[in-house]
Amino acid sequence: MRFPCVTLLLLLAALAGCGERGESGEVWRFALEEVEGSVQWTYAQQFKSMVESRTDGEITVRIHPYGSLGTSADLTQQLRQGALQFAFASPGHLGSVVPEVQLLTLHFILSDDNRVNHDVLTGNERFNQLLDEAYRERGLTLYSIVPEGWMVWTAGKPLRTPADFDGVKIRTMVSPLLLSSYKAYGAKPSPMPYGEVYGALQMDMIDAQVNPVFAIQEMSFHEVQDAMTRARHAQFIATVASAPGFIDGLSGERRAMLDEIRGELAGFIFEKQRELNDQRLAMIEDSSDIEIVELGDSERAAFRERSLPVRDEYVELAGERGRKLLDTLLQAIEQADGAD
Repeated sequence: MRFPCVTLLLLLAALAGCGERGESGEVWRFALEEVEGSVQWTYAQQFKSMVESRTDGEITVRIHPYGSLGTSADLTQQLRQGALQFAFASPGHLGSVVPEVQLLTLHFILSDDNRVNHDVLTGNERFNQLLDEAYRERGLTLYSIVPEGWMVWTAGKPLRTPADFDGVKIRTMVSPLLLSSYKAYGAKPSPMPYGEVYGALQMDMIDAQVNPVFAIQEMSFHEVQDAMTRARHAQFIATVASAPGFIDGLSGERRAMLDEIRGELAGFIFEKQRELNDQRLAMIEDSSDIEIVELGDSERAAFRERSLPVRDEYVELAGERGRKLLDTLLQAIEQADGAD
């Protein structure tokens, strides 16, 4: 099914490089992969407030939550055609367009210290520069990297060992590396759109899913699952991309404003995602009897060992730039962990 508003937005593609003109000034459209109340919604609302305040209302930011403009793939298409100025683009689906970004789906590449992960992903200039080069080659511009919290597994049972994954149909995004990661554990990964997951779990079309805690609560996945396993295997890391040439075409003053906002938002959303995930976990515990399991170091090590060959698959897929990205990230994480 195609969404009627998609056709309308595509007519605005000729406005790439500038926002739409509204009655009271310029309009920037910002599309999300998540619903209202999510980490992405919180980020976009703060972005909107900051842009509108600092331009004295000359710019209006219109936020489009998940589903209002189509699927994640639809959003990327509209962004590349200039019908949107900003959109969230997570590696799980964007990897088919920008193979290098699939690095952010690999398991056990991050620190156990979430502050280290935040500082490296949002503050390492070399890493961000390499990733932006990959985006620009595919008709996008990287604006920011937004970690949204640890991913957790839910299923009809705890998933303590790779053997527990044998034959389990787990929903994933379409990233080839995500499929490989779960096949390495013995699972049967089943890609499907985010909005179809609840019904698929309810009807036993799939057995399990993986998402950050806030998403599990807001989409009610915990209502149709018996156990939640916290392995700290990966973070859900989204990126904010902009339309090709849009930021480059702004005045120096506007570009400086966006740079300033990006830096301020990095610290803001780090705290907000932590609060949101903690709050939603408490809501899940209060409203259900789902079993919550935290894996120990030895249990996590068994999964980590299974995940290592997927790194080689990533380098083969993403090429020399992918290798540089992986090496840069691993070295930066190791150095930051060693400095603590």
